[in-house]
Amino acid sequence: MNINDIVWRVPKIAAIKALVPDSRISVHDDVVTWYDGNPTNLTEEQIATKHSEMQTEYDALAYARKRKNEYPHWREFMEAYTEKEFGGDSTKMDAYKIKYEKVRSDNPK
Repeated sequence: MNINDIVWRVPKIAAIKALVPDSRISVHDDVVTWYDGNPTNLTEEQIATKHSEMQTEYDALAYARKRKNEYPHWREFMEAYTEKEFGGDSTKMDAYKIKYEKVRSDNPK
């Protein structure tokens, strides 16, 4: 299995920290332990709503994470650019552009 095939989930603790950044908590098996007594009185519904929003945002950027891992290496670009600009040979730059565009077409927004 490729690591990119794994479905990642935003942890519940991230949602709580997004709502109350200075909260002192731990989360184990979806149970929240408040070390500061939940001073803002967050409800499970508020946490679930924020968690859902964060997961939706994370999922919406899956294409960008996949593209990042599949783009040709920047060294390949630098070599292609140098050969084109200083040597006048665009062969490697043309090949680089094809790889780059393939990643974009294989992983649309």
